[in-house]
Amino acid sequence: MSTFNVELKKIVDDSYEIETGFGLTDKLISDIKNGLVGNITKFAVVTDSIVKDLYAADILDKLKEAGYHADLFVFEAGETSKTRATKELIEDAMLEKGYRRDCCIIAVGGGVVTDLAGFTAGTFGRGVPFINYATTVLAAADAAVGGKTAVDTPLATNLIGLFNQPEKVYLDIAAWKTLPARQVSSGLAETIKHACMASKDLFDYLDEHMDEILNIDKAACEHISNENCRIKYEVVMKDERESGLREILNLGHTVGRAIETVSDYRLLHGEAVSIGLAAQARLSHKLGYMTETQRDDVIRLLKKAGLPADIPDYIDREELVKKLYTDKKVRNGQLRFVIQKGIGGVVEFESGVFALKIDESTAREIIYEM
Repeated sequence: MSTFNVELKKIVDDSYEIETGFGLTDKLISDIKNGLVGNITKFAVVTDSIVKDLYAADILDKLKEAGYHADLFVFEAGETSKTRATKELIEDAMLEKGYRRDCCIIAVGGGVVTDLAGFTAGTFGRGVPFINYATTVLAAADAAVGGKTAVDTPLATNLIGLFNQPEKVYLDIAAWKTLPARQVSSGLAETIKHACMASKDLFDYLDEHMDEILNIDKAACEHISNENCRIKYEVVMKDERESGLREILNLGHTVGRAIETVSDYRLLHGEAVSIGLAAQARLSHKLGYMTETQRDDVIRLLKKAGLPADIPDYIDREELVKKLYTDKKVRNGQLRFVIQKGIGGVVEFESGVFALKIDESTAREIIYEM
């Protein structure tokens, strides 16, 4: 009998830039020319059916004009496409067109696109580089920092995936002007979440400048984009793999992700998160961590952003309670919630522990109140 020791100690630098601006396609091409992804000359542009004609086709044309080999890989827009089946279709299409390990994936679109493309990049050829070109408010707040990529399953959202960091992220605020009002509002839910958990100043800014943000004012949108990046970075750099602190980014998501699935995706992701934020504010107040005024301020800001704060009548409350158990924070069959503390903070229950066990009866009570 013998033992062979395989030593694989690694020092990995996954640093990358996030560039915020208006109309960044030329900057993307310039960066590639200047060695953003080394000597790679083959690019798979992954996008959805809506963003294809708005931005992705233009990026494809500019890549070809610059002398690169590039192809467009398009899937049907919407959360229902964020599945293993869609990932397989993209992979098979890339293989058929001769893509191997010598390529780079460019994700052009919102959170569904960046999630799918980032996950695909992490497994294609055992890993190829990727770039995120984010075109939505939600992607700017949620997908720009952190490297979490995943797909949904019939049971729940985001249970299959990996951590994979991009080479660079572009946040093109000009693209927000092409979004329907409902999508802009949906995207703001994650920004409000960041304010609730980490910045009273951002919360007050959102309250004071909501009209400008909804109308895509340049200064206001750049400000919230930068604040989103700063807040999420400060969390992620301390806990990249979600072993403790990073759970606070799930504020509102225990109910939010569950209701998104139970609604059969009639609710947009941000709309579901908004309802989840309202639920956790009610729970926080019930547990004594928020005043009644603070609870009401959170709900008021959500509504000011054009977001829902109540559970729609068509949602089966008992089905929703059962779906809570598919949440990633569940441990040993016990529900766990991240709890907001006042405005701009979360409760740390003991060193490095940011989620509290909640009885099903308490969760049910909050859900039926809404």
